Order: sequence, then C-alpha cells, then structure tokens
Amino acid sequence: MPDDEAHSIRIHLDRVLAERGMTLTELSSQVGITVVNLSVLKNGRAKAVRFSTLSKICEVLRCQPGDLITHDPSAPSGPAGPA
Repeated sequence: MPDDEAHSIRIHLDRVLAERGMTLTELSSQVGITVVNLSVLKNGRAKAVRFSTLSKICEVLRCQPGDLITHDPSAPSGPAGPA
C-alpha cells in the first residue's frame, strides 16, 4: 500500500481524552510515549501501532481498542484526513 493511499481507519483518541478529562501531555507521561508520537496517532497520520502501545494507552484510559479505533469504509481519507 503506497504511503499516500487513502484508508478508512478512524482514530478517536481526542474524543476519549476529552471524555477522561486528560491531555495528550498527561497521557504521554503515563504511557511513556512522546507527545509527538501520540499526536501522530491522534491526527490519523500513524502508519502502524504496536499492540504494546495500544495496550498501554487502553490501560491508562480504561478503554477498549474499539473505543480508540474504528473502520469506516464509507469515508476513506488520506494520511492527514480527519481522525
């Protein structure tokens, strides 16, 4: 799959953070991942996510992977598309 190929995966990290009253900086500190890398994920520009990273995020946010990531085939977007 080319780097700029559209995809239909949506990231809802911003919504879950808002629901938890947590900032990206706080999540970064608790998970041990840089704010920059979390921002890439939050903005839908990540090309991959390690299961260990996803597990840490879910543990800190007390959520399931499906709360953070969904598949929406009706609305493909490029790497910088809406999350």
